Amino acid sequence: QVQLVESGGGLVQPGGSLRLSCAASGSIFNSFRMGWYRQAPGKQRELVARLSSGGSTNYADAVKGRFAISRDNTKNTVTLQMNSLKPEDTAVYYCNLVELTTRKEYWGQGTQVTVSS
Repeated sequence: QVQLVESGGGLVQPGGSLRLSCAASGSIFNSFRMGWYRQAPGKQRELVARLSSGGSTNYADAVKGRFAISRDNTKNTVTLQMNSLKPEDTAVYYCNLVELTTRKEYWGQGTQVTVSS
């Protein structure tokens, strides 16, 4: 019912910035939660940032003050602004959406973020 497509990943030097975007299509939803997760090589998947339908945000401690999650005015995309990037931010970043009424969960295909000099 919902398709998620991420964009904006790439290679960036330490201290640089990237802006990830996740476009949702296929359904019109009222109550949902969207977020970004990441999985680094040899590590488990972890929450990066999450945005509820009511506007509440949740950030991993490692990215607080550096990353910001937001939704555009059409409410069909969610953005992750990543500043002051560090090598430990290197991971595949996945967009996630949960419909709160049906509890159905959707994932994007992932986009690679590499922070290296």
